[in-house]
Amino acid sequence: MSTLDSMKGSHGEMQDMINDLRAMMTEEQLKIRPNAMTTHRLLCELADRMKKHMTSQDQEIYPGLLIHEDPKLKSMAWGFLNGQKPMRKQYDDYYNKWLKDCDFNFTKDFVAETFEIFDMIEERIEREQSILIPTLESSGVFSRVATG
Repeated sequence: MSTLDSMKGSHGEMQDMINDLRAMMTEEQLKIRPNAMTTHRLLCELADRMKKHMTSQDQEIYPGLLIHEDPKLKSMAWGFLNGQKPMRKQYDDYYNKWLKDCDFNFTKDFVAETFEIFDMIEERIEREQSILIPTLESSGVFSRVATG
């Protein structure tokens, strides 16, 4: 499987998880402890998938683009890399505040902040799908990066 196919698959998996979590994160559902525990586990799995997704990009996509002769590709790569920094910080702050202690007390603040995180991830996926992937596919550079 190519790196671009892997990225697309990762997008689909994260989007499916977010869709499931949005449906699960209702006040009624979260009052039921097993549901709250499952929701917590899925939130942690989503965090792991997101981290793996960004790490994969850091290792497989950006290095070749950052040294590419096309300044537009370099600029795009730097833009995506710079966009990851605040995203990672926001998620780390969220994780440390809400998930690390395994407290299944899903307050309104927690749910609101979780939905903000979902929106952030979905915006990133949308940018990758609408800008990064089409640019890599149309430029043909990714096939050269992957093989060289």
